[in-house]
Amino acid sequence: MLKSLNKHKSSDLSLFQEETADPLGGLANLFDIALVFALAFMVALVSFLQIPGMLQSKDYTVIINPGQPDMEIIVKEGQVIDHYEATDATGAGQGELLGRAYRLPDGRVVYVPEEK
Repeated sequence: MLKSLNKHKSSDLSLFQEETADPLGGLANLFDIALVFALAFMVALVSFLQIPGMLQSKDYTVIINPGQPDMEIIVKEGQVIDHYEATDATGAGQGELLGRAYRLPDGRVVYVPEEK
């Protein structure tokens, strides 16, 4: 009876050894690594594109490439998101001059109201 008990123990041990020698086990690990990498890439992309701000309820304005010919402005007000692109067209309409804005050498902008 003791011999048969030892025989079962050794066969149980061989079952565990066969599982660790599975040649496709490494492939499953590579799949897990690829999944984690893809998730990290998506999180980095969302952060880079500033999408978390779009998911919040706050209003905001994003200016991309300010002062450049390819400048873009993204405005979020409530649930509405507007996208504006700079063009070479000159604006026209009615209005009055309110003042002048000057850019200082250090990059600051100073507004000087028009005197009446």
